[in-house]
Amino acid sequence: MSVLVLVLGVSAACCLGFGFVLQQNAARHAPLRDFLSPRLLLDLVRVPRWLGGTGLMVAGMALGAVALGRGEVSLVEPLLATNLLFALALSRRQTRRPLGRQGWAGLTLLAGGVTAFLVAGEPRGGDAVTDPLRHWLVIGVMLGLAVLLATCARRIRLSWGPVLLALAAGLLYGVQDALTRVSGRLFSAGGLPELLTGWQPYAVVALGVTCLVLVQSAFETAPLHMSLPALTAAQPLAGIACGVGFLGDRLRTDTGALAWEACGLAAVVTGVVLLGLHPAMPRRTSGTGPVRDLQQR
Repeated sequence: MSVLVLVLGVSAACCLGFGFVLQQNAARHAPLRDFLSPRLLLDLVRVPRWLGGTGLMVAGMALGAVALGRGEVSLVEPLLATNLLFALALSRRQTRRPLGRQGWAGLTLLAGGVTAFLVAGEPRGGDAVTDPLRHWLVIGVMLGLAVLLATCARRIRLSWGPVLLALAAGLLYGVQDALTRVSGRLFSAGGLPELLTGWQPYAVVALGVTCLVLVQSAFETAPLHMSLPALTAAQPLAGIACGVGFLGDRLRTDTGALAWEACGLAAVVTGVVLLGLHPAMPRRTSGTGPVRDLQQR
């Protein structure tokens, strides 16, 4: 495992975690009439705290892109999942709540799960799959699930909607990370002309804007503890599926390794949920709910 990729991945997670907290602090005051609308971004762009959070998120995505250019998606994605640790650290500073047993248990499971997956799986690169059908099959499944989740979220936006939106965004972020790596390969192979003639970089931008609307809509309608765990859990799973599915990433597949990889991913998801539900995470939004919705109509 490259130390540079490790540092880049954790640094990206730090920026993302801090950025998500600042974005949610600002998005919770946005009008609910802009739910799942690009107008939401136009409202938020006037809020300095949201701009600061978005700047951190962009920095995190840039660092993540550099990490993806130097390491496999199956290696970088678990590292990015640690963004919840940094989000909890900032939220804990704001709420002044101790970690307690739940916090330490979540931290141990998340860190231990990432370590177990990386050590057991030994992610390594390989030749990308050239069959376009396999590419579109994996990407199509992810996009289809995201559309289904977002459609359901629109109908139940004040109950489970934020969770479904976060899951959809997590799946799309995983696909975006995979296409970012493909874009890096195109640039390395033929420079800027090769990059600009491919569809992947444009898909990365389109997915980024779509994910931003989904995430901010989730942050707008519910506290951080409802959305961030789902987002953090879905992204690495989708990214690993894309990495193994069509990028040529290889993991150890003997029985013992597969068992540890499964346990590691299960520990990551469990740790994410425990940390996301920690009392230090913001529990209420200001003025959210049906009354606020009616006021904004």
